[in-house]
Amino acid sequence: MLDFGFDKLALIGAVALIVIGPEKLPRVARTVGTLLGKAQRYVADVKAEVNRSIELEELQKMKSQFETAARDVEQSVRQEVDSATQVFDQTWRDVTGEGSSYEAASAIAPPPPEYRHPKKNWRLKRGATPLWFKQQAGVRRHTQSGAARVARFRPPGLRK
Repeated sequence: MLDFGFDKLALIGAVALIVIGPEKLPRVARTVGTLLGKAQRYVADVKAEVNRSIELEELQKMKSQFETAARDVEQSVRQEVDSATQVFDQTWRDVTGEGSSYEAASAIAPPPPEYRHPKKNWRLKRGATPLWFKQQAGVRRHTQSGAARVARFRPPGLRK
């Protein structure tokens, strides 16, 4: 950045006082201060944006490293499972004299049934209950306000 010492700032102030004049100098100084503040905020925003983009690039690199590590682990596990399956199939063929166990099991077992929603309708089930049972069980059939409920259960001598 520019290196301004006290002597250079005093020289600039004296020239500004002569050129601009003592009446307009405070207004110009405020304007210059406002513009310098805006410039500093803009520079700070640009620095923050650059730092965010650098952090984002680092996170993307880290993500790609984790993805490759996960793929490598998956491939190694898959290879181990395949080798174990081959050894098991070979042993099964040696013991039974048949084809592979997976082929035999898939030929015998039917495919699992597809999931079906039970289609329960609680309104229908609730509507099928007789009214006498609802009254006996104390199930409310109609919505009633609190004041109406109090008035309903008030003793006969206190009713209005």
